[in-house]
Amino acid sequence: MTDSIPIRPLKKGSLVFVDRENYLKSIEALASDKDLPNYVFEGPGEILAVKDEYAQVRWRMPVPDVWLKLDQLKEYIQ
Repeated sequence: MTDSIPIRPLKKGSLVFVDRENYLKSIEALASDKDLPNYVFEGPGEILAVKDEYAQVRWRMPVPDVWLKLDQLKEYIQ
């Protein structure tokens, strides 16, 4: 019998990366540049705020913060 690892909800302070498959299937991908930089898919980015189903993410690079849907993000595990 295998026990699955419980998925923790993403919240302020969580380290995350963008799930490429979920992002590319989203309506947001249709409205954005198709070639996102690799650092968003590799992570980590830090969630600064959560509002409804969106999270504000700050990357460890000199780039602007971005709002992404929570279902497009996965927890970054070191």
